[in-house]
Amino acid sequence: MIRAARMMLTCHWSARRIQRYLDADPAASDGPTDIRRLEAHLTVCETCRGAEQELQQISAALSVQTMPDQNSVEHVRDFLDRLTGDTA
Repeated sequence: MIRAARMMLTCHWSARRIQRYLDADPAASDGPTDIRRLEAHLTVCETCRGAEQELQQISAALSVQTMPDQNSVEHVRDFLDRLTGDTA
């Protein structure tokens, strides 16, 4: 019972720090001791490790910058022209 409560509190503590940890935010108040504690928790907690992986995937998806291909741009322009009645 105590072990489960301790793990729950550690998960709560960790969840509040995972994003800053992944961002390596220099303004974060987490020192080396907190970072080691978080890393140790991530090695034993599947739930928090899953949250970490999900945040990494979201970050990777948001960092990808692609330009739409020219055919898609022309298709949208044509659609908007038809929609607004613009034939110019």
